[in-house]
Amino acid sequence: MTVARSGSSGGMEPERSREGTLMHVVETLLDKGLVLNADIMVSVAGVELLGIRIRAALASFETAARYGLEFPAGTNTETVAWQDAIEAKESCPNCGKTSPVTKLLNDFCPWCGWQSAQALQNSSDSTPKATEGTQEDPELDEASEERS
Repeated sequence: MTVARSGSSGGMEPERSREGTLMHVVETLLDKGLVLNADIMVSVAGVELLGIRIRAALASFETAARYGLEFPAGTNTETVAWQDAIEAKESCPNCGKTSPVTKLLNDFCPWCGWQSAQALQNSSDSTPKATEGTQEDPELDEASEERS
């Protein structure tokens, strides 16, 4: 919600932006997560009759794994999808799509091909550089010795 000045009254009036769609809200909830903690106590004349503690979490598996939330017994954490969910990911600065951090830093973005400064430095360090005054082919070296 933004606040805009109105012309006649001179005061501030709220203005709604159209970005808050249901899809945007659900995506934000799954990305950031939502945890509800509630303690309900029913007491009569200072005597506690009933106490209920509620803890509910709404988050994607990736977010829940990142924050260390516990999962129900019997959850299979050995699957490829689970391992993919707990792998650290980051958004590409060029295209904005999510990729594994190690891939973005050391190699390239699998979506657009963007390379980080570290990846560019690693690729330039790994290319062999020829030293001056040396010949690469030993046969040419032997042939030049025979002629002289």
